Amino acid sequence: MTHKKLQRTAVTALAATLLIGTAGAAQAANATNANATVAFLMPDQSSTRYEQHDYPGFKSEMSKLCPKCKVIYQNADGDVSRQQQQFNSVISQGAKAIVIDPVDSTAAASLVNQAKSQGIKVIAYDRPIPQIPADFYVSFDNKAIGKSIAESLVHHLKAEGVKANNGQGLLEINGSPTDAAAGLIKDGIHEGLAGSGYPVLSEYDTPGWVPAKAQQWATGQVTRFGKKIIGVAAANDGTAGGAIAAFKAAGIDPVPPVTGNDATQAGLQLIIAGDQYNTVSKPSEIVAGAAAKVAVKLINGEKPKSDEMLFNTPTKLFTPTVITQKNLKSEIIDKGIASAKDLCTGRYVAGCKKLGIMP
Repeated sequence: MTHKKLQRTAVTALAATLLIGTAGAAQAANATNANATVAFLMPDQSSTRYEQHDYPGFKSEMSKLCPKCKVIYQNADGDVSRQQQQFNSVISQGAKAIVIDPVDSTAAASLVNQAKSQGIKVIAYDRPIPQIPADFYVSFDNKAIGKSIAESLVHHLKAEGVKANNGQGLLEINGSPTDAAAGLIKDGIHEGLAGSGYPVLSEYDTPGWVPAKAQQWATGQVTRFGKKIIGVAAANDGTAGGAIAAFKAAGIDPVPPVTGNDATQAGLQLIIAGDQYNTVSKPSEIVAGAAAKVAVKLINGEKPKSDEMLFNTPTKLFTPTVITQKNLKSEIIDKGIASAKDLCTGRYVAGCKKLGIMP
């Protein structure tokens, strides 16, 4: 055999060895990822959605995509320090990807840095992390939510012939000042109310989204403005419920129309009763399932498909649906998002009968 033939044979053998080695490494990586640990860290328990919808949706999709993956669920209950501890804990447990809905969007930037330094993927969920790019961001379109509930309120007031005369106007109850998603909802509400002819009498950012704090603030505004309040743009069902409780405690009946968001059972029941005007249906299982798909792709070294870039982060946003009495049956009951059996209880039976949604 000539020298050149020997060289070619040696190169071919080396290439084959490298190929086998690469394939073996890939198989080993895939085997590791098939047993990967993935964390799902949620921010608070002010809304029931995380336990009832988000986590079950995430876990269900993970079980389909990666049956042997371990899923760790933690809820920080509105405590920034607790979320930091939970983040550290899942890292120590070997998490390859962390899906996080941050208590404090600014504070979460350091968590992203910490994870990236260790090669751990971070998916921002529901609430963005504007200060630093995460690996991906999955959410409903929060600005669109704020705009849609505000526009819905404006259209309702105009249809009812309500005018802002003699110092009349709206209250605006926003979400937590540490939540970047709340900031987007707030921006959307401002946009939806702009040029409506309905001035905002007073505005409040609710610490931690806590309904009791929203109620306390609304109580003060009811005392201050009384019947000059012709509507309330509230950023979610919890703050809406707080506002409604404040009006009822003050003996104001009927309660002026109040917006909401999240389509919680309590919010839907208040709509049925006629106490809350609207909410937003955003089946969290859909977004949670999308987050699971992103997590699995990232740990497998794949690039998830994004719709746009938001805060320098590949992003997928979902479009929500505004719910009022008019479409509650078709959008909530008929689509199986909530059941008439669960909603039509106690004092809500009469409203259910009126809307034709009895079990």
